[in-house]
Amino acid sequence: MKKTRILSFFLVFILFVLTACSGNDDQKTTNDAAKNDKTTDGDKTEVAATTTSGKLVIYTGRDEEMVQSVIDQFNKKYPDIEVEFLTMGAQQILERLRGEKANPQADFWWGGTQSALIVGANEDLLHAWQPSFIDSIDGTHKDVDGRWFGEMLLPEVIMINSDLLTKENGPQDWDELLDPKWKDQILIRGVLASGTMRTIYSSMIVRQDANSPDKGYEWLLQLDANTKEYTQDPNALYLKLTRQEGSVSLWNLQDILLKKYTTDYPFDYIYPKSGAPILVDGVAVVNNAKNLENAKLFVEFLFEKEMVTQLANDYYQIPTRSDIDKASMPEWYQELDLKTFDIDWQQMSDKEAEWMEYWDNNIKGRGK
Repeated sequence: MKKTRILSFFLVFILFVLTACSGNDDQKTTNDAAKNDKTTDGDKTEVAATTTSGKLVIYTGRDEEMVQSVIDQFNKKYPDIEVEFLTMGAQQILERLRGEKANPQADFWWGGTQSALIVGANEDLLHAWQPSFIDSIDGTHKDVDGRWFGEMLLPEVIMINSDLLTKENGPQDWDELLDPKWKDQILIRGVLASGTMRTIYSSMIVRQDANSPDKGYEWLLQLDANTKEYTQDPNALYLKLTRQEGSVSLWNLQDILLKKYTTDYPFDYIYPKSGAPILVDGVAVVNNAKNLENAKLFVEFLFEKEMVTQLANDYYQIPTRSDIDKASMPEWYQELDLKTFDIDWQQMSDKEAEWMEYWDNNIKGRGK
């Protein structure tokens, strides 16, 4: 009987020791998970390393093929995040986010003009945070409160059909577009729905005199006189220019290079002698996004140096990151001379809606 009691006591003791060890192991696992859940790069990002599942909804103005390529690579790293995207113009994205403010349906805005992003930030549509790469972006290319970040620079240039014109005999500067010899040779992508075109037209007003828009309105009226058509979307612009329904347009450098080098479209560009408005095209996490952490993960992925270099080589992007090795960048990038003219982007953002409404109501189609 005594032996039985001793044996029972010994078994209870062994069980107690095993339970204690198991508890210590569980505590270690919990601590490890807590460590993994810490933010990266000090206080500069709130992205949790363990957030690798769920959904991510993107509103984008970027090229659909490029968007899908980046998403595919993102899903190789985060296979359990289901990504959906909807393509539309930058201005349309802004309007949609406004309409959904009380119940956001998107998590990430990918591809917005500086003016549109400033408006979105001022209307409390965008989430403020500090990603790990924040210090590599120039102060003029990001929001001071971290609500949006410029991803790339988009010089707005003169686009030509290279079967009809050359860099030498096409319009060399903005004012040359008003010459009567270009009448009915100019095709313009519909202005109001396009962040790119709104920026170009607004910058032409700034170029004349931002404090006296009448001079800019007169310039746009003369441009309208030479404009054959305002196309519904970029694809219609590309097709009509290829069919030689016109020979000249105004567009962003990246898209022109993409079409020139990756398709059969006969496109080229002329960099205006007096300088070009250089649009900061950026990204933002949507305020109160349902999948906030996944949106931040995507931003960090998109701004990784390897991805930035890849997008420059494959999709002709001019990055805002200032710490990219120039030797790793493509030849066309190394040859660029990004001459610009002074633009008060905050002023232009404040006035853009007013200016474009005036253009739509009083100038469009009236210069003939």
